Amino acid sequence: MNLDIQGLILRLPVVLFSLTLHEFMHGWMASKCGDDTARRAGRLTLNPLPHLDPIGTLCLMFAPIGWAKPVPVNPANYRHRRRDEVLVSGAGVAANFGLAVALALVVRLLVWQGLWPTEGPAAVIWKMLLVGISINFALAVFNLIPIPPLDGSHILENLLPPAAAIRYAEMRRYGMYLLVGVVIANQYTHFLGWPILGLMRLATGLQFG
Repeated sequence: MNLDIQGLILRLPVVLFSLTLHEFMHGWMASKCGDDTARRAGRLTLNPLPHLDPIGTLCLMFAPIGWAKPVPVNPANYRHRRRDEVLVSGAGVAANFGLAVALALVVRLLVWQGLWPTEGPAAVIWKMLLVGISINFALAVFNLIPIPPLDGSHILENLLPPAAAIRYAEMRRYGMYLLVGVVIANQYTHFLGWPILGLMRLATGLQFG
């Protein structure tokens, strides 16, 4: 089997689950904060089909960024508007970060037991663990960038004092342009890879890059 096809097969289930978990946690947290919009839209599910954006999924398969269809929420239903905005926006990031750490702990356990498979089914599982760690740290880091419409922008906006938040919100009209600029800059500098690799090394105790 072609190596690229092997890589895609390894990445596909990890990408599907990671994106699904990210969006599910947004909807779950919104529900806990008083907004059932995601539930009524059928998005409070771990079935990946309602969450996936075809282009965003393909990007995450072939590139270091990607996205799913945003879960619909209505902040007007939140019990504490600014606090709950932070909680809902941070829930997806926290889910990806937590999943990456959980997978890294499995890797550490395998290494501690002297299990470092290089062939056979065990090697496939090993590679999927590493891919899962990489993708989930990448999703967490990318979504924390404080540029609209990423989660980091919602978190920062609602942590700023009200007057500063209003001025910051004006940046939304330029958000997609800035985001494209970040993606292009990353193609030349790979600056987004630095924190991702650092987190992977810290979490697994292994050397990457």
